[in-house]
Amino acid sequence: MLFRLSEVYKSYAAQDVLRGTSLQINPGEHVGLVGRNGAGKTTLFRLISGEEMPDSGDVVRARGINLGLLEQHVHLESGATVHESALAAFGRLQQIEHEMHELEHRMGEAAGDDLEKVLERYSDLQHEFEREGGFEYAARAEAILLGVGFTREMWQLEVEKLSGGQKNRLGMARLLLAEPDVMLLDEPTNHLDVAGVEWLEEYLATYPAAYVIISHDRYFLDRTCRKIIEVESGKAISYNGNYSQFLVEREERREAQRRAYENQQQLIAKTEDFIRRNLAGQKTKQAKSRRTMLAKMERVDAVRVDQSSGNFQLKAVERTGNQTLIVNDLAVGYPGQHLAGDITFTLQRGECLGIIGPNGSGKTTFIKTVLGKLPPLAGETRWGTKVQVGYYAQQLDDLDDRNEIIMELRRVAAATATAGELRSFLAQFLFVGDDVYKHVRDLSGGEKGRLALAKLIYSRVNVLVLDEPTNHLDIPSREALEEALDAYEGTIITISHDRYFLDRVATQILALDGAGNAEHYDGDYTEYHDWKAAQRQASRQTSIADEQAKGASTTPEKTPAMVKRETSPRRAAQAADGKAAKRKKAVAREPQAVEAEIAEVEKRLAAVSEEMGRSAVARAPARLAQLNEEYRQADESLRALYEEWEHVAAAEATKA
Repeated sequence: MLFRLSEVYKSYAAQDVLRGTSLQINPGEHVGLVGRNGAGKTTLFRLISGEEMPDSGDVVRARGINLGLLEQHVHLESGATVHESALAAFGRLQQIEHEMHELEHRMGEAAGDDLEKVLERYSDLQHEFEREGGFEYAARAEAILLGVGFTREMWQLEVEKLSGGQKNRLGMARLLLAEPDVMLLDEPTNHLDVAGVEWLEEYLATYPAAYVIISHDRYFLDRTCRKIIEVESGKAISYNGNYSQFLVEREERREAQRRAYENQQQLIAKTEDFIRRNLAGQKTKQAKSRRTMLAKMERVDAVRVDQSSGNFQLKAVERTGNQTLIVNDLAVGYPGQHLAGDITFTLQRGECLGIIGPNGSGKTTFIKTVLGKLPPLAGETRWGTKVQVGYYAQQLDDLDDRNEIIMELRRVAAATATAGELRSFLAQFLFVGDDVYKHVRDLSGGEKGRLALAKLIYSRVNVLVLDEPTNHLDIPSREALEEALDAYEGTIITISHDRYFLDRVATQILALDGAGNAEHYDGDYTEYHDWKAAQRQASRQTSIADEQAKGASTTPEKTPAMVKRETSPRRAAQAADGKAAKRKKAVAREPQAVEAEIAEVEKRLAAVSEEMGRSAVARAPARLAQLNEEYRQADESLRALYEEWEHVAAAEATKA
């Protein structure tokens, strides 16, 4: 047992959040914590971490447990770079390394007993350094930084200059590197692009320690969790399996509970009838016995009726032509900044285009281009006949903070619409009673998202353009939206990181890679993902075959012991000096020959960097250390080659 909550109650003012919650997390468990916004998930994390105390009940933690908490707002030390901040997760190893360097300097000055003490201390530290993974920690840090989306060019950025999302990613990297007994992850995918989320999924799938994840990303929960705990009505209910299995088991449990409740109610009704008829008759003793039985009977609760998630039912819309949108050789971006190009596809009436890609790859720019808000850099877009477009912006900037909710809806309503009609429509989006008179500026992110969707749906357009429509919605609300979009008769274009959502609604995928390229695929997200995985596997096999053909397979692979010897500070310095000396003695070459070697080394650097970013490699210390050494040597060679190129280029210019 890592920690246990028993009959915990927690309230804030007049709001009861937890009402007798009990749960337990054991070593190695991979748990998803789900429930509506406001159900108490984050409150549970605060209680588990000791940040808050329960009003009543017990929170028991295993003695000496190391808890790691990833919050939605990360605080980092000032003055450090991204790389330094990541390495700070290994504070003890860095202390050992620093002391070892000091002892190395003292070795040349000490003698006799003093030297013996220095050598003995150095030996003890070296053993501890090796035992705690000191020869691999730098490589692990770099691999995880690459995995969560920090390119090598970003490692020297000061943490103060990072965006909120980048700080969250750096906080996650530090937590993964710390490897606590149990990680508490609150919405870990919020600031990751699809590639980063997939890397994290692979990393967590083989993570040996326990973790608990709060997430609205159902695809992510499916791939990372083997147990689901649902928080509802102040209680916690545990289910074995991933999210999809949880949905099935929950429905089975509810059906069994429904039957048990109905059977018990029939028994109670019959027993009460018997008591009424016989309490004063010949069977008085039997009636009294049954009355006692009823009093002691443990009652089965009625199945809880799901709280409304919103009724996002879309109204009937006017039909467009068969071809809703035609895109030919489109390039998008800004003057001097090409973001994506060679985009060609046709979207038929009733289809849904899902747009994916890393942050900054041009997804929103593409949407703004097809909407005519930005000019294309090249190519063309053509809308079909009778098209009426409605746009849902991720920033929700179409909302006027000064308006009350009902007045905001009136902006898209007919002049004849009555207040009653508007209030009735808003009630479908959970704005009931006096809620309709709240000002937009006072709404939460989720409430603003629901209001923006309400406006869009009320306008009865036949093409919906949605930029991250699920961002502010909890899982039940996302499911309600998916059902509505599935029944929608119009055409949809949507940007989304929610892969579960894309599998439900998308019929085509447009993938932007962030390097100016685009791919169009007919199918949903999972089909596209599997197709890409097959492509990558085929490419890796081709690369391996090419390497073997060049004789690369004859090079002996370094053992962990060899890597450790090579990565000691003293040997690294000696190796660098030796290479520099050899370079100086080398016969001068033609600039073209040096340029060709530079290209080869740069290609090797890119390949090593890519492999270090794979989640499987991040969990293989020996391979990581080997790759880190290969990268260091290649980088060293590249610097020497640049120096040589400058020398031979200058000599060539002098000859000319």
